[in-house]
Amino acid sequence: VQLQASGGGLVQPGGSLRLSCAASGGIFSINVMGWYRQAPGKQRELVATITRGGVTNYADSVQGRSTISLDNAKNTVYLQMNSPKPEDTAVYYCNLRATTFVSWGQGTLVTVSS
Repeated sequence: VQLQASGGGLVQPGGSLRLSCAASGGIFSINVMGWYRQAPGKQRELVATITRGGVTNYADSVQGRSTISLDNAKNTVYLQMNSPKPEDTAVYYCNLRATTFVSWGQGTLVTVSS
């Protein structure tokens, strides 16, 4: 299974960003998809997850300004973040947890800067 992420790049503080990640390449049943991020010199951390049934979980740092959504038909997860801050700068990784395996995307760099 491959995870292809897109939507990273340079974003201005106070703007918005939208990441997407499409899973392909096999027959699988998604249990949970989500986004994690790793800033320079820091450990990878949870941003948000969503179950196949639509139950969401957010890190405190993005709660209230981010929305994660899942299109089950397209096996694609989205992350909409409003009012990004410089501290949101990181490589964002897509994650898929299926019944029998866990898969990570290659990462997409998000830089929040004016």
